[in-house]
Amino acid sequence: MKAFWDQRYGQEIYAYGETPNEYFKKSIKSLSPGKLLMPAEGEGRNAVYAATLGWDVTAFDLSDQGKRKADALADKHHVQINYIVGDCSELSFPKNSFDAIGLIYAHFPALVKSQYHRQLVSYLRQEGTIIFEGYSKQHTQYQHTNPKAGGPKEVDMLFDIQEIKKDFSDFHFSELIEEEINVKEGLYHDGKAMVIRFSARKK
Repeated sequence: MKAFWDQRYGQEIYAYGETPNEYFKKSIKSLSPGKLLMPAEGEGRNAVYAATLGWDVTAFDLSDQGKRKADALADKHHVQINYIVGDCSELSFPKNSFDAIGLIYAHFPALVKSQYHRQLVSYLRQEGTIIFEGYSKQHTQYQHTNPKAGGPKEVDMLFDIQEIKKDFSDFHFSELIEEEINVKEGLYHDGKAMVIRFSARKK
């Protein structure tokens, strides 16, 4: 997987654009800045946006090329982010140390997806917030119609509402929806898509 993402992020153009995800942008603006963790953050568009709002941002991803692009984007916007190259299983942060976590198209391998979610939740303080957007299992029909809609081809890497409720059972959901959207994020998120979005606070 690292080779795949290094190749995708090795282009000069930003694969998913330089602007933040719309749902993340709306949600993070409603919170008071604090410490934010951005797993699977790719080229840094969401992390950098949060930093411009005053957040202390730590991000990680498998890709050295992702870090290179994220650091360049941070320089462009005159902010700093702490970007670590590594897999979720290789990294560890102090428990209860983050005020928010952004999971934006953070599609982990099916066998470890729920395990990684539990691991990440342990880093979030009580009353901390998770902002989430990812492809629904129903998204596969959109991929068949339009490959540019993006997302993993393995259905088990996608999400459904019941799975989300189970993985984040210790959270109060202020919003949890599955809906069709028209995504326009760079080269690889382009067209109609079926996603799950939620904002939730740790009990």
